[in-house]
Amino acid sequence: MFESLSNRLSGVLDKLKGRGALSERDVDEALREVRVALLEADVALPVAKDFIAKVREKAVGADVLKSVTPGQMVVKIVHDTLVETLGEDEGGISLNAVPPVVIMMVGLQGSGKTTTTAKIAKRLTERDKKRVLMASLDVRRPAAQAQLKVLGEQTGVDTLAIIEGQQPADIARRAFSSAKLSGYDVVMLDTAGRLHIDEQLMAEIETVKAATGPHEILLVADALTGQDAVNVAKTFNDRMKLTGIVLTRVDGDGRGGAALSMRAVTGAPIKLLGTGEKLDALEDFHGSRIAGRILGMGDVVSLVERAAETIDKDKAEKLAKKMVKGEFDLDDLAEQLAQMRKMGGMQGLLGMLPGVGKVKAQIAEANLDDKVLKRQEAIISSMTKKERRDPRIINGQRRKRIAAGSGTEVQDVNKILKMHRQMADMMKAMGKGGKKGMAGLLNAMGGGQMPPGMAGGLPPGMGLPPGGLGGGLPGLGGPKLPGLPGLPTGKKR
Repeated sequence: MFESLSNRLSGVLDKLKGRGALSERDVDEALREVRVALLEADVALPVAKDFIAKVREKAVGADVLKSVTPGQMVVKIVHDTLVETLGEDEGGISLNAVPPVVIMMVGLQGSGKTTTTAKIAKRLTERDKKRVLMASLDVRRPAAQAQLKVLGEQTGVDTLAIIEGQQPADIARRAFSSAKLSGYDVVMLDTAGRLHIDEQLMAEIETVKAATGPHEILLVADALTGQDAVNVAKTFNDRMKLTGIVLTRVDGDGRGGAALSMRAVTGAPIKLLGTGEKLDALEDFHGSRIAGRILGMGDVVSLVERAAETIDKDKAEKLAKKMVKGEFDLDDLAEQLAQMRKMGGMQGLLGMLPGVGKVKAQIAEANLDDKVLKRQEAIISSMTKKERRDPRIINGQRRKRIAAGSGTEVQDVNKILKMHRQMADMMKAMGKGGKKGMAGLLNAMGGGQMPPGMAGGLPPGMGLPPGGLGGGLPGLGGPKLPGLPGLPTGKKR
């Protein structure tokens, strides 16, 4: 998401940062390019105009033009205005009400409303330890109620029993009553959608609202619909007074203008982002972090939070103990690759690291995706237990067998063995401890350089291959990425 906007803004602002002094003309020229970038990213025209006016008002002041680093000051102003437009951190879904808290999901048909309902219910159950009851009020779409029931079984969340012939408002009342009697903390109402907004749809959801008095009314909107999503949000907000917006399919939207526009046009905060089809592919929306991603500053905080949610603490501690002893076998490497996939894959992780946006072309050429990680895991899975524990015994014949068993080539097997050796050497350096051990570790990490804002390096146990941290991405050519070497690459030969 925001890929095109990020590319354009990074280029414009890099020009400003490279100058020793700025004139009003320089700022105006840059803002003209920023405006074009916003419009190309599907940002609504009134929102783009307002954004530029706010930035210009702050950027042409004497304090900026005469400061030591005026270009960087302008970048900060653009960043702060982006945060203001996207909205400050809103704190996610509010449950600050007498249980059962009613959350009403609204939106057009096909926006991902039912799946999003299940995602939120799963998150509230697992992360917030709440008892959740889901109820489908969609009596029009064939099998809509059955779909929510299946999703409930997959996520381990209870769903309201289906009674044929009941109307949406009656189902909503029954859901609220059942939740209250059975001691549920939250009841989620998945309302019906339409292909377009009509009076019948609005009358139906207004009746449901009157019957249950929802604490949260969340609009589920498809980011891929661009400007149309903004119009839908405005119409729903005018009639329902939305408490929040959930944007779906943001992983498929390279522009991201809908997010900027919807917040500005409706005043309703964007609370969550749907980042994929899996039922755990849901992220809290943080304006400041998104602004950082747009401007190429990375989003290390979200990266750390994602690590905390996905990494198995026991496995991480077990690996840490082995690292202290200088031990690291191919089973450990396989575990690290699996953790990386859970955290969003190569592209997802790299997209959150500062400065990586500037070498996206090389990253794309290197074919760094989840298929690469799966292929690496397949190679390790084709080895025997003895080979995984002691890779030194893997001779030429064994390499041929492993390649054949994993559907790869001997060169691929050689690559992963080399990668393991580098990581194992780093583990030994860490295991030695003291200044000598740290010196070896920093040397293995390419001088200990990390991207700006990450002076302390990535937290231990984050699931990134520990040995792959230094000297850039192999086979990429061009600039190296500080603090990112040795990551598995699927560069086509």
